[in-house]
Amino acid sequence: MTAKSAAAAARATLYGYPRQGPNRELKKAIEGYWKGRVTADALRATAAGLRRANWRQLAAAGIDEVPTGDFSYYDHVLDTTVMVGAIPARHRDAVAADGLDGYFAMARGTRDVAPLEMTKWFDTNYHYLVPELDPDTVFTADSTKQVAELKEALALSLTARPVLVGPVTYLLLAKPAPGVPVDFDPLTLLDRLLPVYAEIVADLRAAGAEWVQLDEPALTQDRTPAELNAAARAYRDLGALTDRPKLLVASYFGRLGDALPVLAKAPVDGLALDFTEAAAANLDALAAVGGLPGKRLVAGVVNGRNIWVNDLEKSLSTLGTLLGLSDRVDVAASCSLLHVPLDSGAERDIEPQILRWLAFARQKTAEIATLAKGLSQGTGAITGELAANRTDLASRASSPVTHDPAVRARATAVTDADTRRSQPYTGRAAAQRAHLGLPLLPTTTIGSFPQTGELRTARADLRAGRIGTAGYEERIRAEIQEVISFQEKAGLDVLVHGEAERNDMVQYFAEQLTGYLATQHGWVQSYGTRYVRPPILAGDISRPEPMTVRWTAYAQSLTSRPVKGMLTGPVTMLAWSFVRDDQPLAETARQVALALRDEVNDLEASGTSVIQVDEPALRETLPLRVADRPAYLAWATEAFRLSTSGVRADTQIHTHMCYAEFGDIVQAIDDLDADVISLEAARSHMQVARELAAHGYPREAGPGVYDIHSPRVPSTVEAAALLRTGLKAIPAERLWVNPDCGLKTRGWPETRAALENLVAAARAVREELSAS
Repeated sequence: MTAKSAAAAARATLYGYPRQGPNRELKKAIEGYWKGRVTADALRATAAGLRRANWRQLAAAGIDEVPTGDFSYYDHVLDTTVMVGAIPARHRDAVAADGLDGYFAMARGTRDVAPLEMTKWFDTNYHYLVPELDPDTVFTADSTKQVAELKEALALSLTARPVLVGPVTYLLLAKPAPGVPVDFDPLTLLDRLLPVYAEIVADLRAAGAEWVQLDEPALTQDRTPAELNAAARAYRDLGALTDRPKLLVASYFGRLGDALPVLAKAPVDGLALDFTEAAAANLDALAAVGGLPGKRLVAGVVNGRNIWVNDLEKSLSTLGTLLGLSDRVDVAASCSLLHVPLDSGAERDIEPQILRWLAFARQKTAEIATLAKGLSQGTGAITGELAANRTDLASRASSPVTHDPAVRARATAVTDADTRRSQPYTGRAAAQRAHLGLPLLPTTTIGSFPQTGELRTARADLRAGRIGTAGYEERIRAEIQEVISFQEKAGLDVLVHGEAERNDMVQYFAEQLTGYLATQHGWVQSYGTRYVRPPILAGDISRPEPMTVRWTAYAQSLTSRPVKGMLTGPVTMLAWSFVRDDQPLAETARQVALALRDEVNDLEASGTSVIQVDEPALRETLPLRVADRPAYLAWATEAFRLSTSGVRADTQIHTHMCYAEFGDIVQAIDDLDADVISLEAARSHMQVARELAAHGYPREAGPGVYDIHSPRVPSTVEAAALLRTGLKAIPAERLWVNPDCGLKTRGWPETRAALENLVAAARAVREELSAS
């Protein structure tokens, strides 16, 4: 096939699309189902309506081949667990009794049964449910969901491609089930899993699928020869199937590296590669293997993870190069559009010219269709789109929004001394113990308390003008009083003000810093029915005035116990925002760190003795390739220290991390030089405590004993058992007692009960220690 005919064959396609609907209809239906207000049939009808609306919108926008199977009630990895029949033993009865309730039980747990562990999907802020496997796991195919959704799309007369998590990535994401030796490797189950995938793709072929996509993002990470051999075996076997659909193996989030030659040689029909974050590396690697003769190449040239308009001419240049490397080149986003909001056209509060710099999911589908048209018909077919795109790119590059000389001068003047505390930890620890007077195994929470319906209503009333600022702030003061009063009665040692005034741990700060844009409808799924509105980091960052001091000082005035000042750290401010792509992340992080440093110093000056700077995204943002990590960790840990190093020795600096694989960053946790770190540990059975101990971590730590992402209330006995497990790794004089994460998403009844049990567990273990 010539380059000309390859261009003529170009199609626009996607790997996935936002699930929630324009007004988060899916979230509302699911939560209504959990509360008994929505029937299962009504929930299914809402979901089906959203799928149809998505597909029709994509087709109308010019997407030639729509994805199916990417829609999920909770998580696509959990859907895969159901698809391959890998239901944990403790959930089998619930799944057998009612598939939908059993599905949600695996995700959320029940009163008596713990959920699956949850962690971050590669280096994104999306959370997936970790498969639990053991040497006796028996896989069974259940293609019901995938076949049904394909048939729904085909009934609309659309060209559709089912999208599945690939077998190698599924096993690489899995962990040994509880009670199974930690050295058990789920990848040893590959030969048992492949026949199940063969059955599923056969079912999809029978249902009308021409192509099936198998996502293998795990292959963009460093992989051992054994893991690469497993990938080769998997796609040799699946490719050798008779009467199968065509197979497209997709990778994203980075360069494919050593896995590219493996997949290029495999008897599959196409590859999908990321040409945004890893454009040069994947281009070079593709050329090195001689291209993909006889195969389809789906080129991810539109960034699926950020919200800036595409540089159409640059993307067309990349696509033109690719025409010489494959028999057929199609155009796509670099990954599923699950990671961006739905439609920038819904935003009314962003200045129109700036809005033209932004592309959410609907705008990205238009970009993909435009690029496919330009590739197929030539640039003359899209001259108007190219001219408008050049104007928008130039407007952003020259805007005063993106450059503040004073901010840049301050960042340039930072020295190494600015990133170091005045005393080493041992001296600080002694000063803090004397100053704070805390008991053994001090108890605290992570920061937020339940965001009640009354609080959300008050915030909405303020935005709508139904109440004034004075009335709103009176409601916030009343909530803070209630939170402080409860914590004192419950017996917590270090209190928090509960963050009643905050809409989100990143957005709240972004709205008070220069350089950020806030959206009204830019919702993105974080996990399950939890959606966030990541702010947009558009320009240079500074802090015009204190952001948290007033409310923290008010809370401290209500109690004699220490109240933590609560801030979000610089890396998390970047990771949970849509960051600017026109300067290195390290430079942006330094600007944010300096703004936070001002806030930390003002909190201390106001009398705050304990200040927590949360960095839950430190692990999440870790580059997928080991070779890229040292540079990232150097600037990330420096930014944290820059934020926190201007305080006295007796001011205690805390940080917090949750729902990630911490073993990869224990040295970086150490390099933060925080006095206390709290981490998620309940679902992972105190794994992080063992990892800290193995590293020789010298500071104080609070591995969580209360899983806040489940409605379950842990008993005193359960919390005490986890605490004793933690004590096997961390000595009592350095161990804190706390939940896994903030309590914003929980209700007050379960929060009260769980924290009372947490305090009782700490007291019981203290008594055991004093008696021993």
